[in-house]
Amino acid sequence: MKTALLASLGRWLLTILLVAGAILVALWLWRRYENDPWTRDGHVRADVVRITTDVGGLVTEVHVRDNQFVHRGDLLVVVDRPRFAAALAQADANIAAARATLDLARKEARRDIALGDLVATETHEQNVAKVETALAQLAQASAARDTARLNLTRTAVHASVDGKVTNLDLHPGDFLAAGAQAMALVDARSIRIEGYFEETKLGHIHVGDRALIRLMGDPHPLYGHVDSIAGGIADDQARTTGNLLPAVQPTFEWVRLAQRIPVRVQVDRLPVGTRLIPGRTATVTILQQGAPQR
Repeated sequence: MKTALLASLGRWLLTILLVAGAILVALWLWRRYENDPWTRDGHVRADVVRITTDVGGLVTEVHVRDNQFVHRGDLLVVVDRPRFAAALAQADANIAAARATLDLARKEARRDIALGDLVATETHEQNVAKVETALAQLAQASAARDTARLNLTRTAVHASVDGKVTNLDLHPGDFLAAGAQAMALVDARSIRIEGYFEETKLGHIHVGDRALIRLMGDPHPLYGHVDSIAGGIADDQARTTGNLLPAVQPTFEWVRLAQRIPVRVQVDRLPVGTRLIPGRTATVTILQQGAPQR
């Protein structure tokens, strides 16, 4: 009888423990998914510098290869230098010709002054006008030479930041139009993690909070801090119709999905062998201030 009673109490106790455990797990899961600031929707991001040419022409030299790391100021591409060197030489010749014309016009003007009344007033005025015209032509030729020299300088395209060249498909002999993108350069100093957090969790996120980052496929945890929170996102409900009235999409009151707000996280320490390649996915968890690292 006593044994049966103990067995019954044991079953009741086990049931209570299981129910309590289930409630605790449910509460933990609810807090985890509804309140704790974490997201699986994190990505490695970086600023991409679009390397373009200011002058157009044939590519004569390519000094980098795909996925090469370059430093600010390194030479990347040279575009049609011989043609623009010839244009500069032509501009120098035009200046020499303009100076010769100016010298001749000034000599005629000085001769008119020396002859005095022997030269007609109309002729003297014409010679003075020739001097003014020659001066203007010389100024125009000088400006053209400055432009030619600038164009020659810009045939050499240099890296504007430290970073890695990516998706390079450029070879000597290719033609690049002025302003066309020659290659993409990932700015190494701009690499960061961007986590897209539900708006319901923003109250638990502050600038300066520590963050735990786990890259997909990488067992090493990364630690960083919240650098900034996005100032705004696009509103897909905000659009107008042809008569300028707002178009409002109908929504169900019982279905309201939380918006995702980008939060920028800077990595404080990068473990050896971990590669922060823009586009990689990550899980981001915001830690409490002063919480010990795990």
